[in-house]
Amino acid sequence: MIHLLVSVKQVPDTTNIRIDPETGSMIRKGVPAILNPYDAHAVASAAEWKKKLGGKLTVVTMGPPAAEEALQECIEMGADRAVLVSDRAFAGSDTLATSYVLAEAIRKIDQEDHVDMVFFGKQAIDGDTAQVGPGVAIRLGLPLVTYAVEIQDINEEEGYALIIRKTESGKEIIKTKLPAALTAEKAIADIPYAALPDLITSLKYKPEVWSAQEPVAYDVAQIGLEGSPTMVAKSGSPEAHEPAETISVEENGLAGAVETALGKMLSNTSVAALLEDQQ
Repeated sequence: MIHLLVSVKQVPDTTNIRIDPETGSMIRKGVPAILNPYDAHAVASAAEWKKKLGGKLTVVTMGPPAAEEALQECIEMGADRAVLVSDRAFAGSDTLATSYVLAEAIRKIDQEDHVDMVFFGKQAIDGDTAQVGPGVAIRLGLPLVTYAVEIQDINEEEGYALIIRKTESGKEIIKTKLPAALTAEKAIADIPYAALPDLITSLKYKPEVWSAQEPVAYDVAQIGLEGSPTMVAKSGSPEAHEPAETISVEENGLAGAVETALGKMLSNTSVAALLEDQQ
């Protein structure tokens, strides 16, 4: 039977994010936490393939005890097992430390029950680095397909998967050997409405909670602040700017709009000087 695993993250709802102007840090108080949207679509895709092929779906996350809610949502979507890696020793972990923690957790799960494919969301909406999925794949020595928008086939018997990924110029079809990892775009699968029995099951489900010592003994030098070389010097909100002037073609005509725009550009001494240098 196929064993699929999805790494997820509980994130603050970025539509409600505010920055403390004095400290430059994110104000988390009163901000609801949600399952990272890209991860939710990755779970939906893995659940679809679990149903097609038969097998198991495991989800894993690193986070505080409250992240249990995100894992329950994954159970509601079709996951069979959920693992919460939670310990105060992980606090302050950057993407390097996080990828180490998740890779070791996945390695342990694989030792118990071989994992054929590891799914990640393209990125987390709170950090937008898109580094954790690739970081875990490298640590586990897995081939990685990024920006996946569709899985055409997972062939466990012949040991390969066919995945369509998005590129800057179009799309690519990648054939990769299993086990493999991918990072998913939202287009990879629609998030289904949960059936009532699945909803009830998820509300009763309690994930396995792993610490920094059991069942994996993490190297303290590679976790938390000590294991995080990334330093954020300052963060804040961009300054609000006045909206740009709009020159209407309907009101001025095409020739008039172009003439007006050029006149305003040439009245700007820096633009005029640049144009003279190019002549």
